[in-house]
Parts: sequence; structure tokens; C-alpha cells
Amino acid sequence: MLSQIHEAGEALHDRAGTKVHLNKFDTADTLGHKKDNRALEHHVKRLAELQQLLYADKRHALLIVLQALDAGGKDGTVRHVMSGANPQGCVVTSFKQPTPEELDHDFLWRVHKAVPQRGFIGIFNRSHYEDVLIVRVHNLVPKAVWSKRYEQINDFEKMLAENKVTILKFFLHISKDEQLRRFQARLTDPTRNWKLSLPDVKEREHWDQYVSAYEDALSKCSTKDAPWYVIPSDHKWFRNFAISTIVNHTLEGMHLKFPPASPDISQIQLQ
Repeated sequence: MLSQIHEAGEALHDRAGTKVHLNKFDTADTLGHKKDNRALEHHVKRLAELQQLLYADKRHALLIVLQALDAGGKDGTVRHVMSGANPQGCVVTSFKQPTPEELDHDFLWRVHKAVPQRGFIGIFNRSHYEDVLIVRVHNLVPKAVWSKRYEQINDFEKMLAENKVTILKFFLHISKDEQLRRFQARLTDPTRNWKLSLPDVKEREHWDQYVSAYEDALSKCSTKDAPWYVIPSDHKWFRNFAISTIVNHTLEGMHLKFPPASPDISQIQLQ
């Protein structure tokens, strides 16, 4: 049952101070579900309806954070789960290497600018968590700097939540073997060669360090205001099914409604 994913997310933020061990999560788990394309189609259609309500209601914003190791499926999640979303009310932000201007500010400056306004869905394809992941693995900043960022991230996300931004954070959990299979598929498919680079492959050398960094981020930054969900993602269809279910459930829980008609609508006469 997908309630297990909800329970896992809740458990992460309920177990303050308890270390998350990713090897205890089965990357190929489908929680007893079988592939059913109609189910995802239903979820996509429902998400389109809920997005329209969110846009009209304008009391809330939804921020979806996607994190994964290379080839984990961030782009695929956006493409499939959000395929029915209206682009006018959905903004995807991909955080790349910081620009000189961004480096002249605190690490959250560029992130805060991209937070969705009320009525919108914002998707972060990679996020502020890179500042406790890649910077840690590659020693881009001293430990004395990045180790303070967990608490700063929690404070930042708490502030957003208190200002009507609902945050869902998904770690797309794939195995090292599955990553290799996806790299091989990109290497042999001419239409996908562009998605693979030598640096991507070289990063596999740091797999264990990334896992450790992710475990700390999940352990220290899954809160009631901004829970982390570990999504088994070896099976792409299940990843999409699980995330779309959680997103729709979250939007439905906002009790969105259309605003009342303009007071003078009774005076409108159409010819």
C-alpha cells in the first residue's frame, strides 16, 4: 500500500536524531503494486484538476523537491507526473553550478527567489540540498561551513511552510546496478547520448560518499514542515505512480476551492 510511503516519510521526521540507512530501503520495491498505465493516467488527470483549483484558490503554493543520484529519474518524473499540468501555473527550476553573482550571496539566496508564489506549483530539479551533498563529497567548502547548513535549511523550510508553501521532498532511490543499466542505455541509444557525460560516469567513484551525504540530509532535514520521502525508483512506472499519488493526496488535503463569483456577475448580460 502507498500508505507505507506516507508512513516512511512520517517516520523520517518523527525519528529525530536517528540515522537513516538507505540500504534498508529496497530500490526495486513496488509495495505489492503491478504496472498499470491507466492508474498514472488517472493521477495525471486528477493533478490537472487540482492544479486549476490551486491556481484559482491562491491561498497556497506547492514546492516539490526532487533529488537523486545521477540517472535517478528527476527529469523523467517531471515529464511524466507533471505532463497534465498547465505551464502557466507550474515552474520547474534546475539548479546548476552557482554563478559568480550567486556565490556572492548566501547559499539560499538563489533558492528563495525560485520558491513558487501562491497558486503555483514549483518543482526543484536538484535544489538547496546540493549545498550539503556535492559540496561535501568534493570538499568545495569546509566542513565547518556545510555542517551548519542542515539547521539553516530547516529554518528556511519552516519559514516557507508558515507562509503557506507546502513542501514535498522526494529522494529517488535507485541501486548502483540500475544506474549502470541506465548509463549503458544512454550510451547505446544515439537519441540519448547527449544525456551522458564523462563526469557523470566519474561520479560513480563517489557512490558511497554520496549515499552517506544523502543519509545525513534525510536524517537531519526531514521535518513535519518539510518531510522527505524515499521513493523506490528502480521501476520508473512505480516512481511516477508513487509520487503522483502523494502529490494529489497533499493537494486534496489543502481543501482548495474556487473563489466566489464577482459581486456584479448578476449584472452581466451576454449578447
